[in-house]
Amino acid sequence: MGAVKKPTGCLDDPKKLAGLDDAILGFLEYMRYERDASPNTVRAYMADMVSWSDFCSSCGAPLYPVKPEVQARYLRSMEASGMSSGTRMRRSAALSSFTRYLIYDGRIESTEPLPLLPKREKTLPQVMTEGEIERLIDSCDGGDPRIAVRDRTIIEMAYDCGLRASEIVSIKLSDIDESGGILYVRGKGGRERIVPFVGALKACVRRYVDSARRELLGGGDGGGFLFLTRSGRQMSRGELWGIIQKRGRRANIARSRLHPHVLRHSFATHLQRRGMDLRTLQELLGHSSIATTEKYAHLDTELRDIYDSFHPRA
Repeated sequence: MGAVKKPTGCLDDPKKLAGLDDAILGFLEYMRYERDASPNTVRAYMADMVSWSDFCSSCGAPLYPVKPEVQARYLRSMEASGMSSGTRMRRSAALSSFTRYLIYDGRIESTEPLPLLPKREKTLPQVMTEGEIERLIDSCDGGDPRIAVRDRTIIEMAYDCGLRASEIVSIKLSDIDESGGILYVRGKGGRERIVPFVGALKACVRRYVDSARRELLGGGDGGGFLFLTRSGRQMSRGELWGIIQKRGRRANIARSRLHPHVLRHSFATHLQRRGMDLRTLQELLGHSSIATTEKYAHLDTELRDIYDSFHPRA
């Protein structure tokens, strides 16, 4: 299996990124590396957000949160310019995705209303089966032992703790309390939560820290971050995305499910299926609202309905 090519697109071109607001840059990185949007989709999002930013500047409105009256003026201006309805709908959808990101990242409150959009067909979150999770972990065996141990530890921690990509790459050695069996996680908006750090994961992290990380570190300190690149520096979300892609291809898992957030969805779905109550799951995931966590209960019910409808022996 050949190495995964470095993702290309607008995020690799500093000239195209110059002058963009920090919130827009974060949104584009989130869509590419955590939501696995294609380079073409990210380019379209960039064009949409530049359009929105220019409009806000021209009328003296804030970039976010998206105010309904400003959005209405924005839509009217696009219609007056002769823009097609499809493009107007796409740009409205971009604003909705942008708002979800702002809530996810803690820049605005979860009570902020989303920009109005036409009704869309509901889709279920992507999840991996427990068997696919095992294959993904096993795909790390072989090759450079430093990288094999590191990648296995990353995947086990992402799945065992239900972490976001941004949380995984931000973990420091000081966030791990081995004696107490606790991992301190800094989530969106700087909020801290604790998740269990026990059993196989604890042993896996210890093995990585004692061997692979020390070798990757070389003579530096790595900023104290847990997961390091081959050059001994903190890993980026894009590099984490590349690891999931590489290992997932080796495990023969569909590409549509090869991004870090699917591991978080799988963690939540598997725990909910095994009977974990939503309040506990909410705490583990770091959701500020129980309504966000409830989607996993709905997901489980819908999956069971689909199974019952199609399986010949259900």
